[in-house]
Amino acid sequence: MGTTSLALDALRASPLFAELPEDHLRRLAAGSRPMTLQPGDYLIIEGQQADDLYVVVSGELEVTKRSGNAEIPLARVGPGAIQGELAALERGHRMASVRALTETEVLRIPFEAVLDLLSAGPDAALGIIRTVISRLRGMEATLRQREKLAALGTLSAGLAHELNNPAAAIRRSAEALADAVARRGQAAYGIVANEPKLARLIGATPSDAGKQLDGLERADRADEIAAILRRVGLPESAEPDNAAAVLVGAGWTASDIETAAAGLEPAEVEPAVAWLSSVAAGDELLSEIRMAAGRISEIVGAVKSYAFLDQAPVQRVDVRTGLDDTLIILRHKLKSGIEVTREYAPDLPEIEAWGSELNQVWTNLIDNASDAMDGKGEISIRAEATDEGGVAVSICDNGPGIPQDVANKIFEPFFTTKPPGIGSGLGLHISHNVIVRHGGRIDLETKPGRTCFIVTLPPTVPKAAAPAPA
Repeated sequence: MGTTSLALDALRASPLFAELPEDHLRRLAAGSRPMTLQPGDYLIIEGQQADDLYVVVSGELEVTKRSGNAEIPLARVGPGAIQGELAALERGHRMASVRALTETEVLRIPFEAVLDLLSAGPDAALGIIRTVISRLRGMEATLRQREKLAALGTLSAGLAHELNNPAAAIRRSAEALADAVARRGQAAYGIVANEPKLARLIGATPSDAGKQLDGLERADRADEIAAILRRVGLPESAEPDNAAAVLVGAGWTASDIETAAAGLEPAEVEPAVAWLSSVAAGDELLSEIRMAAGRISEIVGAVKSYAFLDQAPVQRVDVRTGLDDTLIILRHKLKSGIEVTREYAPDLPEIEAWGSELNQVWTNLIDNASDAMDGKGEISIRAEATDEGGVAVSICDNGPGIPQDVANKIFEPFFTTKPPGIGSGLGLHISHNVIVRHGGRIDLETKPGRTCFIVTLPPTVPKAAAPAPA
């Protein structure tokens, strides 16, 4: 069987070309070129410039898309399948990779041959449109699920990072507290042994407890207290500087120490300072544990609020809470090099919404802003009421801006300016769909040095609206 006959059989087996008249098929077959792939050979590589499209004659191919360091399988295709038509028709870059799983024969159809075919009549154009739409729907459904998993992975990584710090602080402080309690017991024995002069120190409190000092003030006060301790008899072996630093942290002043040491003999100074230092250390460590535990509670509460766990799908929401919860979730990514400013109108109304979906939008926009600035810059968030009783939220960054040719495509599915494997091109597309489903709109304003996404939401969702597909 000749090459043209094989090409004709392959084209007839493809849903895209099966309905074409025989003369059209022959013209297309004459312009095609056969190719043979061995297992592992790539037919199409994601990110490369598109040129031709391909029809599988025999064998099996796997379609994959990069996500980070992983290749995500999208489909396996066999004889009759067409590959590469999306990017070829757009004359853009390949959106996925295709490699051979077995020895595979394919027909390479130059784009010029397809254009020649389209000019011959509407049948081929309709077939191509149906194939393209079907392929886009399938790819979007697969990548939507992947996007959710990727978002969950990002959320999990952020939570692990954020929870690890306060958990480690609690562990360290608890261990140090155990030592402080032991030292306090030893100091108490010294006080009991030197009654009654030292008994008055039990229950003594510093005059500046809770006062915040800057580094220079702390150093000066510590020097003053250490000098007093040396003067009244604390030996160098007891490390006056270390004891002074602990006392300063607890709010003790030089005059407080003078009062506490009044009337003490040199031999009584060391147990007195040991007692005061152990009390101060214990109080400081307990405060650290309380702060760390409160931080964990804040994160867990933010996650629960962010996901709207155990709550009705549609309800009245305060977008300020959603924005703040999102910032807590993304704090690990924002805290080094990025300054976030918030300006919320005090009279901001609650609106009817799918709260968890809106939070996904805030996450996409804030995360994109961070990426655009390469981790260094300023993000400003503004929320205000609209004349219709809804809410307008602006999320702006001072990154390089978005070129106009890119801005025109920014909400299109699969469009991304990130390298292959970094972005799926669905984040802003999904965000746009979420806002439209709420009856709102999302606008982009950009120029060099500033990019703003403005989300406008009505007071209630449209009656016929439905939540995003799971």
